[in-house]
Amino acid sequence: MISGLVFLGGLGLLLFGLRLLQGGLERAAKPQLQTVLLRLAGNPFNATVTGVFVTALVQSSTAVTVLSIGFVNTGLMTLSQAVGIILGANIGTCLTVQLMTLDLGNLAPLLLAVGLVLWRTGRRLSPAGQSLAGFGSVFLALELMSVSLSPLGESIWFQDLTSGLTGNYLMAAAVGALATGLLHSSSTSTGVVIALAREGLIGLPEAVALILGNNVGTCSTALLASLAGSTAGKRVALAHLLINLAGAVILLPAVPALAALLPLLGSGIDHQVANAHTVFNVVSSLVILPFVYPFTRLLYCVVPGDDYLRMR
Repeated sequence: MISGLVFLGGLGLLLFGLRLLQGGLERAAKPQLQTVLLRLAGNPFNATVTGVFVTALVQSSTAVTVLSIGFVNTGLMTLSQAVGIILGANIGTCLTVQLMTLDLGNLAPLLLAVGLVLWRTGRRLSPAGQSLAGFGSVFLALELMSVSLSPLGESIWFQDLTSGLTGNYLMAAAVGALATGLLHSSSTSTGVVIALAREGLIGLPEAVALILGNNVGTCSTALLASLAGSTAGKRVALAHLLINLAGAVILLPAVPALAALLPLLGSGIDHQVANAHTVFNVVSSLVILPFVYPFTRLLYCVVPGDDYLRMR
C-alpha cells in the first residue's frame, strides 16, 4: 500500500517537474519562439529542422504542435509547413527522454532547492530557476518511483499485471497509448517505462511496445486542441496522429528485432528504452518527410473544406 502511494507521489512529481521544466524553457524562449517558427519554416525540410531545434529548446512537442495548429488556423502557416514542424517536433522531443537516463538522482534535491530559490527570488533568472527546479523534480521523481517499484514488484496483482504484457506487444502498445492519453505527456509515461525497466519488472521488448503506444497516445492533446478550431487546425492534429500511428504500425511487428538491436546503441536498460523512443520518432518522421506534399493532399481529402484548391 505504502509503495503504491510512493509510486503515485513520484508519478505526480514527475508530471509536475516536466511541467516546470517546459514552462521555464518556454518563458525564456517565448519572445522568439513564434518568430523563429514563422520565419524559418519555409519548405517542409526547413520546417522539420526548425521543429527539431525549437522543440529541443522548449522541451515540449505538444506546445510546438499546438502553436502550429494556431498558425494554420490564422493562415500564418501552410499545412505542409505545419506537417514539417510536427516531424521535427517528434524528433526534438527525444532530448527530454534522453536526459532522464542521466544518473543525477543524488543531485536532485540540490538542483530542486537551487532552482526554487532562483525561481522565486531572481527576476531575470526566474525562467532558468523554474527550469532547474523542474529538472531536479524529474530526477527526484524517477528515484522515488524506482524505490517504490522494488517492493511493489513482489505484489501478486502487480506481477499479474506486468506478466499480462509479456509477449503481447499489441496490448502493451494499447496500454501505453491509454496511459499517455490520460497523462497528456509522453515524457511522463516514458519515464514510468524507464523506471519499470530499471527494476526488471518488464522486459525490453515490452518496454519498446509501450513506447510505441506512448507516442500514439501523445496525439490526444493536439486532437483536443483542434476540436474548437478551424478545419485547417483539425488537419494538423490529424497529421500528428497519422504520423505517429504510421510509425507504430511499421515498427510494432519488428519489436523483437528492434529490442535485439538496442543493446548495440546503449549498455544500460534505461538508455535502451530512451533509444527506442528516439528510433521510433526518427524513423516515423524520416518515412513521411519525402512525401509531405502527397501526405498533405491526403489530409485535404480526409478533412475536406472550401480551401481545397489552395492547398500546398
